Amino acid sequence: MNRGVGQTERPEAQVRDFYERMPYPPPLTSLDEYRELCRNPQRRRALFHRAWPARRPVGNQEILIAGCGTSQAARYALGEPTARVTGIDISETSLRHTRRLQCKYELPNLTLHQLPIERVRELGQDFDFIVCTGVLHHLPDPDLGLSMLREVLRPDGAMQLMVYATYGRLGIYMIQEYCRLLGIGTSERDLRELGAALGSLPGDHPISDVLRRAKDFLRPASMADALLHPQDRSYTVPELYAWLERCGLCFGRWIEQAPYLPQCGSVARSPHAARLAALPERAQHAATELFRGTMTRHRFIAYGSEMVARDQCIRFTGEQWLDYVPLRLPWTRCVRDQVPAGSIAVIWNPACGYPDLMMPINSAEDRLLAQIDGQRTLGEIVDRCEPSQSATRVLQFFERLWQYDQIVFDVSCAEPPPPALE
Repeated sequence: MNRGVGQTERPEAQVRDFYERMPYPPPLTSLDEYRELCRNPQRRRALFHRAWPARRPVGNQEILIAGCGTSQAARYALGEPTARVTGIDISETSLRHTRRLQCKYELPNLTLHQLPIERVRELGQDFDFIVCTGVLHHLPDPDLGLSMLREVLRPDGAMQLMVYATYGRLGIYMIQEYCRLLGIGTSERDLRELGAALGSLPGDHPISDVLRRAKDFLRPASMADALLHPQDRSYTVPELYAWLERCGLCFGRWIEQAPYLPQCGSVARSPHAARLAALPERAQHAATELFRGTMTRHRFIAYGSEMVARDQCIRFTGEQWLDYVPLRLPWTRCVRDQVPAGSIAVIWNPACGYPDLMMPINSAEDRLLAQIDGQRTLGEIVDRCEPSQSATRVLQFFERLWQYDQIVFDVSCAEPPPPALE
């Protein structure tokens, strides 16, 4: 879905001027809480293996934050002290906020440039890891922007991307058009009145679900970014796959994959579960997006076209999985009170955002979960299991943990799987 802009000013100038007036995300003055999170070495290891399951973590990476906004580049520089982080943005206002954080937290590994993504080659660098979240869908030509990022990605590099999803943003696009018709701008008065108007919308308006789920939506900067941005488009799953291919990239994995998988949540309990499971993987993702209907964004890992078979090589066939090392994602949660009958706990990943993606576990599964220490392989966990637990059941449980975004795998010591059949 494309959203046009006025004709009085070039689109890229409109976007730059918008962020000079309305920097987004809202500027931060403290990264202390984030710094505490980064002191957990298992967190950094899990994040690395989410992008590169088969590689061993390395230092001195070159990381590009493309469209870094007010704080994202500073957070990466703080969290990856051995990496060299480069942040680019078209907004000098946003970069000024980032420089303040750079100075406050003494981040010598961070370099900032006022530069549009389309001119990224002017840096004269290439990168191991490129992060571009919430930016490409605001470009006049997203294909050009993504292609330029592809040109500065190293052959074994990875991208972490986020773009808007079409179906869950229907209500947003309706209110965007409403604002255009009324000539609503970004003045303090207009934003205050817009916030009040949103509060009086009918409860069944298509934007109501977004308002309930996005806690910061009614903050002025968030509201302006969502409803008053001069340039905006979104992607369905099939459009996203086609976009990547046009730009010389291939899909790696969803950052939170459970919402897209027919094996997870309410989708798996639908009468069409078997039909969904029989579809090719891409079609599964597309069908599940349609089934859920409320996704507002897609977050995913992408690689150069030659990389995906090697770097996203998680397979649960054969015996190579015995050498996988499971790693807990440290932001996952476990509740032991008021759980369903027959369960001892419920685990979930809050980042997934859907209540049906909570995963009940029984006492045997709880003991398996406790075996994850970042060192044991699945084979070693199997060897420590009770006699009543077969290797097949253990594998199935860890496959579910992976599907439900509870764990990632370090497979850097595993034998590579055989090539997938075309």
